[in-house]
Amino acid sequence: MTKSLKRIILVTDAWSPQVNGVVTTLQRITKELERFGVDVKVIQPSDPGHKYMPLPTYPEIPMVWSSPDMESRILSFKPDAIYIATEGGLGWKARKICQKHQLPFVTGFHTKYPEYIHKRFYIPTSWVYRLMKYFHQPAAATLVPSQSLKDELEGRGFKALRLMSRGVQTDVFSPNAKTDLGLPKPVCLYVGRVATEKNLEAFLSINMKGSKVIVGDGPHLETLQKNYPDAIFVGVKKGCELAQYYASADVFVFPSLTDTFGIVNIEAIACGTPVAAFPVTGPRDIVTQGVNGYLSDNLHHAIEQALRLKGQIIHTTIDQYTWSNAAQQFLNQLVRIDWTRD
Repeated sequence: MTKSLKRIILVTDAWSPQVNGVVTTLQRITKELERFGVDVKVIQPSDPGHKYMPLPTYPEIPMVWSSPDMESRILSFKPDAIYIATEGGLGWKARKICQKHQLPFVTGFHTKYPEYIHKRFYIPTSWVYRLMKYFHQPAAATLVPSQSLKDELEGRGFKALRLMSRGVQTDVFSPNAKTDLGLPKPVCLYVGRVATEKNLEAFLSINMKGSKVIVGDGPHLETLQKNYPDAIFVGVKKGCELAQYYASADVFVFPSLTDTFGIVNIEAIACGTPVAAFPVTGPRDIVTQGVNGYLSDNLHHAIEQALRLKGQIIHTTIDQYTWSNAAQQFLNQLVRIDWTRD
């Protein structure tokens, strides 16, 4: 049974100091597994011996092109299960090693790379989805964060998809973090990467009263600061300071069309702040219309409707999103490796 798994290899091209939802998910899951008594060995870009180059247009993300000791690390550790979280250089190498030694493995679909790549390099999404389907095909299962993404990928021919949700730290993100930001109201907040695929122009171009606050950093920052001088860019915030922004805003605006989930949405809701977003993968699975947020193809309308929802009940609407539950889902979907076979 998967509950008896005690040694797990987790291979990921996304790890600290990167700041994104994939890193948050993997680090929180790892902490929960260790709390369960599981020994998790993480193979990630900054490990000694890895050689990498900056990812084009994302210099803070390393592209690992050489990991000479990965095979020996996996075989000597003799894990009960292997999880390949990303489709980057480390992910492809781990996949090859597993196939070479006939080791079952589980993969994760965390990021809509086809849309991201198309946004930057105009490569057809169908080409990249074909490559990603090839990557995940030999996996015993592929974990996805939401039902809407599962349905979408199944429609594209992906197989063996399983759900693994996400969580929120309610000891950090809660309405108790509210403070006075000293800004004209209503305060409309965005938290996340400042990158072209996040569709921030759809939010920043809206003509409305109050303040637009952007928390985060990324390659599109200077362009947006120049084009939208009235917006307030405060950089990266973490922990209690980030929670203050969530809890003190009047609405959380999530303009992305390409996220697979959007942990920032449940962090905002946990702080008692309603979400305004497009009705796409991620928000569609999180937001209860007219209760803890509002979804509309017209983002301005979604913001106006969400602003009417600020209240004490909002933070109670996502109790199912805990990292403990997510880690248990993760553990239950892994596949045991039989090291006694011939």
